[in-house]
Amino acid sequence: MTAPGRVSRRTLLAAAAAGTATIATGCSDGGRAVQVAVVWSGGELVPFRAVVAGYGAPVHVVSAGNDIDAFLRARQLAGTSPDVAILPRPGLVLEYARRGWLSPLNPAPGHGVPGSLAGLLRGDDGQRYGVWVKAAHKSLFWHLPSMLPQPPATWDELVLLTRRLAARARRDDGPAPLAIGAADGWVLTDWFENVLADVAPDGYDALAEPAADWQGRPVREALDRLAEIWSIDGAFPGGGRRALLTQYEESVIQVVHTRRAVTVFEGDFADGVARSFRRGPEEPATFRFPGVRPGDGPLIVGGDAAVAFAGSRAGVDLVRWLTDAAAFRPWLRAGGYLSPDVTVEPDGYADPLRQRLAREMRTAGTVRFDLSDRLPGPFTGSDGVGIWPIMQDFFADVTDGVPAAEAIRRTTKQLAAAARDAGGGR
Repeated sequence: MTAPGRVSRRTLLAAAAAGTATIATGCSDGGRAVQVAVVWSGGELVPFRAVVAGYGAPVHVVSAGNDIDAFLRARQLAGTSPDVAILPRPGLVLEYARRGWLSPLNPAPGHGVPGSLAGLLRGDDGQRYGVWVKAAHKSLFWHLPSMLPQPPATWDELVLLTRRLAARARRDDGPAPLAIGAADGWVLTDWFENVLADVAPDGYDALAEPAADWQGRPVREALDRLAEIWSIDGAFPGGGRRALLTQYEESVIQVVHTRRAVTVFEGDFADGVARSFRRGPEEPATFRFPGVRPGDGPLIVGGDAAVAFAGSRAGVDLVRWLTDAAAFRPWLRAGGYLSPDVTVEPDGYADPLRQRLAREMRTAGTVRFDLSDRLPGPFTGSDGVGIWPIMQDFFADVTDGVPAAEAIRRTTKQLAAAARDAGGGR
């Protein structure tokens, strides 16, 4: 794997080719099409193309894949940066702004996004460099009602349910209580973030700051709670070692198709996998990640932000157009989309799930943004780098029987070292 911040020759050549092809073929009505690089593919790419089809000028959409950062660095080196990019985390927006790659949005566009989220896209100079165009609700458990008629309302109830179902699975080879795609480190950070926001909401925000203390009480309490449930014998299909080989999509399939597990935690985007692989007519149901008190669990959101690259007036114009919630009506009607704009009426959504999630985002007392997406540099996480493999090591420890205190000591030491290396704490 290429180290973060470096660009492989293969990526450079592919990105340069993409830029050249667009310049050659994107001309329409006497001008070049506005080029947009996105992280999306498949079920998300098609409706986004329907969105930009409503723009007043031709738009060419390029799917950059999961590592859009490497793709855009290669395009920058090749001198073929797109006009617009849709970035999956605010840390990239701020990094690109510091490098002078982006155009500030002056004046900042009006947008019905909570101020706490909009502020994440302001650079060191106070100017706005991006706008949120898509949200993800990342505080959901998925299950089949026939397998879990009464979901747990609190964390303690979730732990008790996990113990009871794990004992039954060990006894008669029934389904495990939890599926988890631990091969994808971001799944584990999503667990950590939901627990942390519940046990120490102030500590959650502090960890995104440069002086973050990754060996402090909030982190240790969150890890202790995770160890409580992850260490339960029989919690996962095939055990912890098998879970570390299980990717996110497979974990959803283990619930809705093979039924090897009763429930799986992940964001609203899991419904695409659930719809594709469900067996029979039964619709999967959801419940919020449970907190200490009933009905008061955390609400963590992720999101994708649009930015315009420096020197592209057409890019700035398109980004401003994307702040109009009406632009995304084709995606609202198609389903699978959650707007970051809380002024969008829930009744405007095609599917009942997102109607409910939109109401939750409007009424939640505090909405917190995905913490790992706010961390600096390589600490933000990727395969084999940053917070992702550290959480995988912790998961391996507690599922292998390492005492929680020892596993927590090892993990906080690793987190602090990684934070220092990235300039993001201690």
